[in-house]
Amino acid sequence: MYALTWGAPKDRQYEYGVSKGVHYMKDAEGVYKNAAPWNGLINVTDSPSGADNTKLFADGIEYAALRASETYGLSIEAYTYPDQFAECDGYTQPVPGLFVGQQTRKPFGMCWRTEIGNADNPEDGYFLHIAYGITVSPSEQSHDTVNDNPDAATFSWDGEATPVPFAKGKPTAKLKIDSRKFKDKMADLEKKLYGDDSGEATLPTPDEIIKILNPSEAV
Repeated sequence: MYALTWGAPKDRQYEYGVSKGVHYMKDAEGVYKNAAPWNGLINVTDSPSGADNTKLFADGIEYAALRASETYGLSIEAYTYPDQFAECDGYTQPVPGLFVGQQTRKPFGMCWRTEIGNADNPEDGYFLHIAYGITVSPSEQSHDTVNDNPDAATFSWDGEATPVPFAKGKPTAKLKIDSRKFKDKMADLEKKLYGDDSGEATLPTPDEIIKILNPSEAV
């Protein structure tokens, strides 16, 4: 059968949810090894920018078009955050429990998961999202009086990311991994990302992730 078809249940895919957030800090060697679960994660929004089109003209006609480089940004919303994230939000603790603001904001790495469903199966798979070199901007936080309709305060941050080297292409700050394509390898990758009895959680580089998922393609 070569004719195109529309509306097959398995092709009516959608993505939803956010879970299993992990926050990573660099160690003294610049490796993302200090990991902490990000509890209370509500939303992560990808916000890429750039890639603007510049048209070139010659002899009265369009001669060519150039695309600018693309940058990766994101926004994060949560009810709370890991203790170590305070340094990324511009706080230091000269004494445990004393938070001093307006300090240098440290970069961090992050991973999180979103679910994949279709018309036949709402749990068809999931995406693992990985971002490197994130720094966040200050954001306002509202504190309301307790009333007859109480609600928990939320935190939110806007961030930008600095790309890291990638041997098979341009430097990148964001990876997205489809679990349906690597069913036999996801457990190995998640051991790295989440840790297990044999080792602590770490954030591998893009090239290390390729080696885990498809060793034959590794550089």
